[in-house]
Amino acid sequence: MLRVLSTHLFLKQRLHPGLLELAARSGAEAVEIFAARQHFDYTSREHRTELANWFSSNPLQPFSMHAPLFPDREMGRAGAPAVNLLHPDKARRIDAMDEVKRALECAEQIHFRNLILHLGERDDGWSLRSIEHAIAALEHLGAFAHPLGVRLLVENLISEPTTPSHLMTILEMGHLDQVGVCLDLGHAHLTVGVPEAIAALGPHIASVHVHDNHAAKDEHLWPGEGSIDWSVAVRALQALPAAPAAVLEITQDLPETTAQITAHISESFSLFN
Repeated sequence: MLRVLSTHLFLKQRLHPGLLELAARSGAEAVEIFAARQHFDYTSREHRTELANWFSSNPLQPFSMHAPLFPDREMGRAGAPAVNLLHPDKARRIDAMDEVKRALECAEQIHFRNLILHLGERDDGWSLRSIEHAIAALEHLGAFAHPLGVRLLVENLISEPTTPSHLMTILEMGHLDQVGVCLDLGHAHLTVGVPEAIAALGPHIASVHVHDNHAAKDEHLWPGEGSIDWSVAVRALQALPAAPAAVLEITQDLPETTAQITAHISESFSLFN
């Protein structure tokens, strides 16, 4: 399994080459860039160029980008609406797709291969209308992403439209064979269970968000610090027909030193050896 570090770990900091070098020193082979403007300003040509130049001369790969969740630098705390591709208001859905496309355009300079997408928000319901909105968004964004060499990966969340079975319904009803899945193990643990999610999504899984929790809230802890049975999870993932990328997605709120972070990253990746 490709070892990938999500820059979600550094979400409170501006993403710069020093953080990418830390990822490489810790055993990561690639990174998933989290598109949050206060962290990585995907609308800034200067910021895009800075990272693109670094990647061009270093072996660490830009494997994926996580699509923006909010269009501002405050992660919605100042009142900006969430990026919601399933919102009942058509204008909100259009705004959401435009924001995602701004992040996708980075692929012209930073050649990531996959874009991780959230379909809706936590309180969104499951209905024929939500299926239609999801299919329309994936078709539109897929057409935009394809010439850039980017594949869309939808993520299971803690919401009705994004359970593993409902994601499969969306992909099958929309005949979206080109869209894959990013299996979030922490979200699966909070909902249907990790083995059940892997069984439901099977060969559609192209990447896996790796983090832990105590089955009560989405804590994004280091593997082993929650209650996921990692031996069972790893065996199920290794039994898939094609090995997905293991993307370590840890909270930015852990009070740890650089040395502790480096050790935890290396230890977490060793689960998948």
